[in-house]
Amino acid sequence: MKIIQAFKMAFKAIASNKMRSFLTMLGIIIGVLSFTVMVGIVQGSTQTLTDSMSNLDPNMITTRMMGRRTATLTMEEIEDLRGKGSVNLTAPLISTTLTAKAGVNTHSTTVEGTTDGYDQIRGLEIAEGRFLTESDVQNRTSVAIVGVTVADELFGQRDVIGETINIDGRKYQIVGIFAEKGSSMGVSQDDHIVIPFTLAQRTFRNTNISQFYANATTENDVAAAVETIEAFMLEKTGNEDHFNVQSQEATLETMNTMVSTMTLLTGFIASISLLVGGIGIMNIMLVSVSERTREIGIRKAIGAQRLDIMLQFIIEAVVLSLMGGLIGLGLSAVVRYVVIPNIPASLMGENGSLTMVISGSVLTMSLMFSVVIGVIFGTYPALKASKLLPIEALRYE
Repeated sequence: MKIIQAFKMAFKAIASNKMRSFLTMLGIIIGVLSFTVMVGIVQGSTQTLTDSMSNLDPNMITTRMMGRRTATLTMEEIEDLRGKGSVNLTAPLISTTLTAKAGVNTHSTTVEGTTDGYDQIRGLEIAEGRFLTESDVQNRTSVAIVGVTVADELFGQRDVIGETINIDGRKYQIVGIFAEKGSSMGVSQDDHIVIPFTLAQRTFRNTNISQFYANATTENDVAAAVETIEAFMLEKTGNEDHFNVQSQEATLETMNTMVSTMTLLTGFIASISLLVGGIGIMNIMLVSVSERTREIGIRKAIGAQRLDIMLQFIIEAVVLSLMGGLIGLGLSAVVRYVVIPNIPASLMGENGSLTMVISGSVLTMSLMFSVVIGVIFGTYPALKASKLLPIEALRYE
């Protein structure tokens, strides 16, 4: 019953000074709002990136040449890796940004040069038509596979199989169109063109291969495939600092580590607001103790114990903090469902997007922070109130 009575008195004290109570809660409101929004955006971006990576072959291995180097890779050497030491498929990649033209329409996009098998390694689905074949690469056939954004920009439609586009003065016949994938981390995955690797080398005037992709025969063979590629690259370059071989699993682990660091950083920044809010609660509670000194003296005179007085003021501080936390969560929901969906696309940049996730763990953590802040910063005023002597408290003017 004492606890119920303490809660009733806490709500009565808060209601008697509505504006002061709101200003006291403001620091907690801002802290919880900033914590929830910042962590939610990080989690949303992570989820978007993870979803996009889940479409890739889990057995995929990425190899990149690093730093200053004298060794060079050839398409034939990369193709020779196929079937060796659990390596299944391989595909070199070179890319640049060029302007594609169809009739009077032009569109600047990423043009990628690769070989057959690249679609399987990268998990690229073909909506219509086909992907590159070995003969396309060997014969330098002028064919192209386009993303849906390219089709929309150049032709205003997606039924473009058999149409012709011009890239850097050469005409290419469209033989395939990729399935729509949307954007990931603000970057469109549908705005690109793929052409045969041999033609890309000539078009880009670039024979250097700085990266290639491979996949393992099975998920259990990824480590063995990585070792095979590393041995090949070490023999080729003579220095392990000149290349980087990374599996999809390792990439996900690196990404998760970065996300954890970002979450901790954003949480720390937001906790500063909670700390300021806690100090505000402590200040107001000290003022409240001074204002209610005679009340405390009367309660002690009629039999209230120190624990009763402490409980009253700690509960009042917790209620203030918890109410601020709930208001902060309500405002974060407004940001999630009202503000973010209505942000003008012009402010997000081309292909820009912002995703926010409000998870149960974040909600629970926010409320726990609110309660802990109330307890920590309400303890000192409560102790001060409980130590007042009844005679001195009753004589207080």
